[in-house]
Amino acid sequence: MSVFSLENKTAIVTGGGSGIGRAIAKTFAQNGAYVYILEFNQDNATETLNEITINGGQGDWRKCDVSNHNEVQSVLEEIASVRSVDILINNAGIAHVGTIEQTSEEDLDRIYNVNVKGVYNCIYGILPHFKNNNGGVIINMASIASAVGISDRFAYSMSKGAVLTMTYSVAKDFLSDNIRCNCISPARVHTPFVDGFISKNYPGKEKEMFEKLSKTQPIGRMGTPEEVANLALYLASDAASFITGTNFPIDGGFIKLNG
Repeated sequence: MSVFSLENKTAIVTGGGSGIGRAIAKTFAQNGAYVYILEFNQDNATETLNEITINGGQGDWRKCDVSNHNEVQSVLEEIASVRSVDILINNAGIAHVGTIEQTSEEDLDRIYNVNVKGVYNCIYGILPHFKNNNGGVIINMASIASAVGISDRFAYSMSKGAVLTMTYSVAKDFLSDNIRCNCISPARVHTPFVDGFISKNYPGKEKEMFEKLSKTQPIGRMGTPEEVANLALYLASDAASFITGTNFPIDGGFIKLNG
């Protein structure tokens, strides 16, 4: 059995239908966890679940809008009535490109509702179950934008800064309940979102822009969803039982080596 085994553990992964969330869901299932995918997009969720089960893993999915407080509470209650939940991965999130001048009130509210309120809703809903179970693990997906200035990412940076500080607050407040809370801060990771962003904004120059964006990381390439998933696996496992209240950049040297 691997030192990072999640055997006999149940994990909830929000936004588990694509990108980093899909990689985390698959990695956790491969390492023994029963994985619940919380996802707004049914096609993406069922595709991830099929990839899990075809490889011998176990899981299920629930349609859920993480920005809807009542819906999140209902889904978490239903899951907890069936299985004892051990791990929550707050991965669901959306992006926005623009300075504050290019960010409308509607844009700001949309980002806040998913990236900030969505994390709040899920943590709020899972805490009673973790306390009843004498512990649990929360991993929030932050960003390098939590720690350094990124051009044209006002609303997104705001939301990920909130995720970082929520992580610290929850870790501090629930130490005595044996609840660990950490966050992961990726730099640019090659996901379908990146490909879509490049195709939309740089038609005909996709290869050139992909190379340019890749080289913004000092290591010379983008990260992969699987690399982020492997870090999440470690933090979720008992091997990381001495770690809480910490931010883990996975950034190809971006924060410390740029400039």
